[in-house]
Amino acid sequence: MKVTAMDIYKLLPKTNCGDCGEASCMAFATKLSEKEIDLKVCEPLDTPEREKLEDLLAPAVREVIMGTGDKKVILGGDEVLYRYELTYYNPTALVIDVNDELESEELDERINIIENTKFERTGELLTLDAIAVRNKSGDAKKFADTVSHLKNSKYPLVLCSLDPNAMKAALEIVGNQRPLIYAATENNLDAMAQLALEYKCPLALFVPGDLEKMKQLSHTLRSQGIEDIVLDPGTFVGEGMGDTLDNFIMIRRLAVEERDDDFRFPILGIPALVRLDNTEDNINKSIQEATVTATLLNKYADLLILNGTDIWEIIPILTLRQGLFTDPRKPQTVDAGLYEFGELDDASPVLLTTNFALTYYTVEGDLKSGKANTYLLVLDTDGRAVDVSLAGGQLNGKSVADLIKETGIENKIKHKKMIIPGLAAPLSGEIEDDSGWEVAVGPRDSSAVPDYLLENL
Repeated sequence: MKVTAMDIYKLLPKTNCGDCGEASCMAFATKLSEKEIDLKVCEPLDTPEREKLEDLLAPAVREVIMGTGDKKVILGGDEVLYRYELTYYNPTALVIDVNDELESEELDERINIIENTKFERTGELLTLDAIAVRNKSGDAKKFADTVSHLKNSKYPLVLCSLDPNAMKAALEIVGNQRPLIYAATENNLDAMAQLALEYKCPLALFVPGDLEKMKQLSHTLRSQGIEDIVLDPGTFVGEGMGDTLDNFIMIRRLAVEERDDDFRFPILGIPALVRLDNTEDNINKSIQEATVTATLLNKYADLLILNGTDIWEIIPILTLRQGLFTDPRKPQTVDAGLYEFGELDDASPVLLTTNFALTYYTVEGDLKSGKANTYLLVLDTDGRAVDVSLAGGQLNGKSVADLIKETGIENKIKHKKMIIPGLAAPLSGEIEDDSGWEVAVGPRDSSAVPDYLLENL
């Protein structure tokens, strides 16, 4: 059950001192329940109550840190099963694998692709998160050599070997960088646990298709003092995908609904298994891997290891992840105000749009690609798109008139003419009445705006 403000308030001092910056302890409790403030700012809170609150506010899924410093990636931290209940925290880490049988030149090329895969969407730079080094050769020295080659990578590492000797050789090189050890199994549990304790690294527990056995082994690891565990219940691609989803969902339900301490850890999946049984690279494999990745993204995966690096495969995955890990309670917005594009003078046209991030960045991209020379007025509509803000009343004549005055656009141009989005056509008369400007109705789609400006101006 989600922790309520009242649950938190019962443990607060109830002095309403205001030292936290809130008007009352109840207001502070509400902010805490929504993760909008830190418990540390409540100075009058006694130690016993503070410890109880820290335990109460701890997420259902433990946060596990992989990497250090600028390389740090946080896994887990979720509190709910469904995004609309609150939000999902700490985006799923997308990891690309390399193996220790690659020649140096081929390895460097693959690392370069991984580290430079990025693109911008709605103002956010989307990238990959880590590199998994696979002990394909079974040779401890080859594995260590490959890990050494990646020691200075800008991403944290996932060390993939079931051989404790090979793992130790790799940890002697990068153990201080807090890589994820993959993996402990029923057969090597004690040896891998000792390595995790010795090097203070998170440990993945691989128990394919048997949650009862996973619970036993997870409990054993916890009893040995290992707190940072990542669970891999197996990724059964193809006909076994249904079983994979069942296991992922059951683990997350046990964590969130049952608060079962043996399952309150991040979940790991390996869509790369689509390719690893066959070195042949083809479009069907890429599509299948992307599909498995998207499916597990939607069903609680906190870390996914992929093999494919084609940008057409990666972009939809990164885009899906971005959408899943935005806060559904808070529309994505940009700052309202006046924006300038191209070479401007006092006769340059003036466009209007809203501050919904997807709307703004779409318009921005179309204006830049079309090399348009124009002013753009961005109206604060609480992050709503043109049609939604028109229906909701945020986009209205008075708000546009106020925006004109606030931005000082009239001091930059000699005319009083504005082009509004085609979807806002019903508002043209109202804007003219409230602002005193002449209004023209532009295209419904911003991709047509550059041509519209050329043809009409």
